[in-house]
Amino acid sequence: MPGSDSDAISRLDAVVGNSIEAAVRAKHAWRLRRLGWGHALRPPDDGGLWAAGDPPPRDGCSLEVLIDGAEAFTAIAEAIAGARDHVHVTGWHIAPYFQLVRGERGRSIGELLADAAQRVDVRVLVWAGAPVPAFHPTRKEVTAGIEELTRGTRIRCRPDPREHPFHCHHEKTVVVDGEVAFVNGIDMTDYAGDRFDVREHPARRQLGWHDVGTRLRGPAVKDVHDHFELRWRELTGERLERPAPPPAAGDHAVQVIRTVSDGMYEAVPHGDFRVLESYVRAIRSAERLIYLENQFLWAPEIVRLLAGKLRRPPGPDFRLVIVLPSRANNGQDDTMGQLGLLAAADDGAGRLLATTLRSLTGHRDDRLYVHAKVGIVDDRWLTVGSANLNAHSLLNDTEMNVVSDDAALARDTRLRLWSEHLGVGIDALSGEDPARSVDERWRPIAFEQLKRLRAGEEPTHRLLALPGLSKRARRLLGPLVGLVDDG
Repeated sequence: MPGSDSDAISRLDAVVGNSIEAAVRAKHAWRLRRLGWGHALRPPDDGGLWAAGDPPPRDGCSLEVLIDGAEAFTAIAEAIAGARDHVHVTGWHIAPYFQLVRGERGRSIGELLADAAQRVDVRVLVWAGAPVPAFHPTRKEVTAGIEELTRGTRIRCRPDPREHPFHCHHEKTVVVDGEVAFVNGIDMTDYAGDRFDVREHPARRQLGWHDVGTRLRGPAVKDVHDHFELRWRELTGERLERPAPPPAAGDHAVQVIRTVSDGMYEAVPHGDFRVLESYVRAIRSAERLIYLENQFLWAPEIVRLLAGKLRRPPGPDFRLVIVLPSRANNGQDDTMGQLGLLAAADDGAGRLLATTLRSLTGHRDDRLYVHAKVGIVDDRWLTVGSANLNAHSLLNDTEMNVVSDDAALARDTRLRLWSEHLGVGIDALSGEDPARSVDERWRPIAFEQLKRLRAGEEPTHRLLALPGLSKRARRLLGPLVGLVDDG
């Protein structure tokens, strides 16, 4: 029968992929149990959305979600320029020449930090770079960047080499005066793509960039500061003053959560895996909507929970919407394999929608890289930060996210993101049930644009259904990479 060999290969691919994936999950579960973190994968079914342990959620905070680089970088530049006591920065990679402010009065991060360092304490922590020069940035590249950043200035910058093989320090934070903190997914660099982009995402004849960060005020700022202090102290032996928590600044409850691998810092010998726990709690609780923006989707534990929601939906209006890059810079087979599993779980019911975005001006389009790390559940739980949905971010890299259970903030963030991606005003969306918006706006646009793409016709919208997705997409390659790569 025609196609029977192909079908047999697909079935074998799925069987072997499922077996390897089960081995990956078992490996992760064993590791977490050994470290005393088994609850991160299986937290108590107590209805709570907050991760257990320290730091707890802090009342009295103000959390602003900053969408896309132009908004986020403007806010960061203003905070640095107004610093009165100190500026503490962490990053995966920081390019000294990268301009946070554009136009005639453009200013680079290196210039802003150098000027601030004339009057306040400025300290920067960056990943030391890949120890194997096959990956970038390399140790040599990072060393050169630090020399450029600090030359002739009072900036103190330290590379952090305490990574495990294949992993890195991935968090992106800025703390100014112990009063305001930026917990971001956005790197201050143009390495592999210029992070400065606007919500309209015009075609620029270069890779566009969609990203999300936050500005935090209030008591939870101290938790961001304390994490920086821990890392700085263990690298340099210097203790930084720990100021008292800032006074109340708003009405949001905010929890700072992180990933720190075991064996990396003496103060956290068994690691910290509360980003994983927070996602598990939120996804498990979902009743109507899970909305995810992420660079990757190849954490089998997360995908298994999502697949369970699709197989046994909590209600007829349950929807899962995922926004991913059309071509991730690594792990693409992993992501497509996991999306194949979700497609099989949905089984044509129309509850799953996987999409991507592109830059667009008229009919001229360019690739747009989705780098945001956002999770929204039922318009009552929100997380933003640096953590991707893969085992790198949930188990191995250093990461930081913020979480809030403020329903108004979660809903407002969703509406702002959906308004941007759909190209309609927030007012048009605010009165709609999310399932209706997905079915009557997202899905028709995304699949009409995919049809145009396949027919070689000009694009008319930024939104696009993720091409190449099928029930059997690459079920073997992703788990195989994960078994070796994720630790």
